[in-house]
Amino acid sequence: MKTRAQQADRELYAEIKAKPPLIIRVDGRNFKRLLRESDFKKPYDTRFAMSMAEATVLFFENSGFDPVIAYSFSDEINLLFETVPFRGRLEKLDSVIASYISSALTIIMDFNDAIAFDARVIPVCGGDDAVEYLAQRQAEAWRNHINAYGYYGLLESGLSKKEAEERLRGMKAMDVHEMLFRKGINLNETPKWQRRGFLIAKRKYDKEGYNPKTAECVTITRYKVVQEWDLPLFKSEQGRAFLFDALRMGPKGFEPLTARL
Repeated sequence: MKTRAQQADRELYAEIKAKPPLIIRVDGRNFKRLLRESDFKKPYDTRFAMSMAEATVLFFENSGFDPVIAYSFSDEINLLFETVPFRGRLEKLDSVIASYISSALTIIMDFNDAIAFDARVIPVCGGDDAVEYLAQRQAEAWRNHINAYGYYGLLESGLSKKEAEERLRGMKAMDVHEMLFRKGINLNETPKWQRRGFLIAKRKYDKEGYNPKTAECVTITRYKVVQEWDLPLFKSEQGRAFLFDALRMGPKGFEPLTARL
């Protein structure tokens, strides 16, 4: 029988670690097919988006992890951490977080078939770096928004799925805008969460309490998980200020977690 040390020698990547702050991005595997072949509304389904948000809230409240914020669009969730368990072991972080989100969404959506998320770690160097990363992901949300509406707009024009995919690859964003505008769809007036995604964050609030030792009323600071569905553009000055507020940090970098609690 092999000893525990000999078994560990076979786990080639088990001790690869990442130091926080870091972002872990989870993506749905083959969700494009899942959503196309289901009864979800196309190109965006409010019930699915709200379920993604609910799965993220469950992760905040019940997973044992302590994310600062989460930014999500489509089937993607970006979780920002200042501290991580498992001594930062990548295999543990990726596998546990992806499996938790998968099971949470399965329960919430009552899926009959198994679903899967993958996960990857993105190191960030501080506040500015985190904000820049989130601005890039929000820009991807906008590109995804254009392509989603464009694809289903082409299907409505009579093209097959393969033809629509090929046509879309050859179209510029302006061409997609014009095609949809002729159909009565203005991409700048679609629901904001479709264009910019949504955010899950912890918000501080004060709660009135009673101290039995001193027989006095006291104010207690607590935190609750909230959903933000009306996001500004992260690349704008307003958007950066919004993110720094959500991250509860200054522009010079992350404050120690204990300094904020």
